[in-house]
Amino acid sequence: MKNVAYRDAWSFLDEYRGKDFQGMWPGVTELFAITVKRFPDNLCFHSFEPDRRLTYREAWAIIERVAAYLERDGVKPGDKIAVIGHNSSEWALAYFSIIRAGAIVVPLDNLLKDNEAEHFMEFGGVSRVFADPERLTGLSDALVKYSLEDSDAYPSIMGMDGGVPSVKASSGSELAAILFTSGTTGIPKGVMLTHDNLVSDCLLTQANLDIRSTDRSYAILPVHHAYTMEAVIYLAISTGGAVVFGKKLAMTRIMKELKEGEVTILMAVPMLYNKMIGALMNGVRKKGPVVYGLIRAMMGVSGFLKKITGRNVGKKMFHFLSSQLSLDNVRICISGGGPLPASTFRMFNELGIDFVQGYGLTEASPITHVNPVEAYRITSVGKKFPMEEVKIIDPDSDGNGVICIKGPMVMKGYYNNEEATREVLSEDGWLNTGDVGHQDEDGYLYLTGRAKNVIVTEGGKNVFPEEIEDRYQLYSEIEQCCIIGFIKNKERQAEGIQMIIVPSEDYMKSVGGDKAAAEKHMNEIVAEVNRTLQQYKRVEKVTVAYEALPMTSTKKIKRKEAAALYGGR
Repeated sequence: MKNVAYRDAWSFLDEYRGKDFQGMWPGVTELFAITVKRFPDNLCFHSFEPDRRLTYREAWAIIERVAAYLERDGVKPGDKIAVIGHNSSEWALAYFSIIRAGAIVVPLDNLLKDNEAEHFMEFGGVSRVFADPERLTGLSDALVKYSLEDSDAYPSIMGMDGGVPSVKASSGSELAAILFTSGTTGIPKGVMLTHDNLVSDCLLTQANLDIRSTDRSYAILPVHHAYTMEAVIYLAISTGGAVVFGKKLAMTRIMKELKEGEVTILMAVPMLYNKMIGALMNGVRKKGPVVYGLIRAMMGVSGFLKKITGRNVGKKMFHFLSSQLSLDNVRICISGGGPLPASTFRMFNELGIDFVQGYGLTEASPITHVNPVEAYRITSVGKKFPMEEVKIIDPDSDGNGVICIKGPMVMKGYYNNEEATREVLSEDGWLNTGDVGHQDEDGYLYLTGRAKNVIVTEGGKNVFPEEIEDRYQLYSEIEQCCIIGFIKNKERQAEGIQMIIVPSEDYMKSVGGDKAAAEKHMNEIVAEVNRTLQQYKRVEKVTVAYEALPMTSTKKIKRKEAAALYGGR
């Protein structure tokens, strides 16, 4: 099977090591400053509302002025400052200004309620916050507040000018960011990421992924999330590429911004890609069975040639289709944040779009694997990076076990939570991901599911919900689906498999809102999929829900909350 050598994506640092930074990796803002030297006039940040475009030289000048303002306002190295707001250039400027001032940035989910945000800030020892103007009035008076946009009541980031900061830029093992990963009550888990974690991860990712100074990466997922921050913003600032900020996960708006922003790299979650390819193929299907069959056959040939010879004939051949999704300029689509159906992966590549998927978790900064464009493997979540070790704990007969990772991207630990840290991080640096899967001899990783989500059947078989959910992702009649366990036999504590299905709005309109018809059809879909599964993986109980299941800001279903609503465990 075709393999590919790692790229050396960090040799350019040799020119600056010893002068602009010390050690193996530059600090976060040292890396930014190096890019300013390399590509001063390249576009750095582009927001649509308001329309703001900043070159690297211009962005760095603002970062320096804001960092100096913070310093003169009493911020000291090691202080913690939160950022909460919509995706924008101002959000990114605040993020890097905080780090340039020697402080620790605490990015927060903009969907949090004020009391939830304050819960995290209080636990994290946050003394100041940058936020959108409408959020600031609901926060405690104890916080020193700064506005991300023009505001009469609070100092605005674009108006802050403290001159030149005197504090030395942080680097190495010093803490750069704390990212909260779960729970709005109780003891939060704040992932502590150092400068070395964040910078090494962004550069090592490029061993498997060709990112260029001419690229424009689209930040449509929430920027507080480690996935967007690293895979979009950090990858861009390390190469001199641009970040195009989108605010809303709405298809019409996304397609408009992809064109207007001349986006070349689209990073999104499986849900978005499934919707895109589903809508496109439904359009082709409407042209009739002959046209549909011909196009699918041509796509098959295109995919075969691309995989075997490396020739991408599909890019020109299917331009008339990809343009319907506003992917004319897109060079690479990257999927992460959840399981992707192999069929979606395959069809994008057949259309001539370089489509890869990756894997990671916040505790690993977060990227640990990426499928190289030149040697992707459809069922794999990617190939490991140089300087990274992977081991599989207690593998079963198929080689699947708990995945553990070691490398420079692995977190320092959880903030003020030694017990939680010890549960996942060994003394010699191995991170227990909580995911189950196996690795092949070439370093490609294959996922089965989350260890904590496993359902143990009456026959003692382990079933991973993600494996089953994957089979339903391209049914346009289904908006959401979630597999949970239910207690089938209390005496033996054996579990059965339950599926919660939310029909799509379009489907419900097509049946005139008839719930009986909807439930009949949903059960027919389940029966159809069940026939393709091994007996012990088949769904035994179907619950049709008519309200959206609770989701995270990156569009993952909150499984525990869904189970609590519909009787699972």
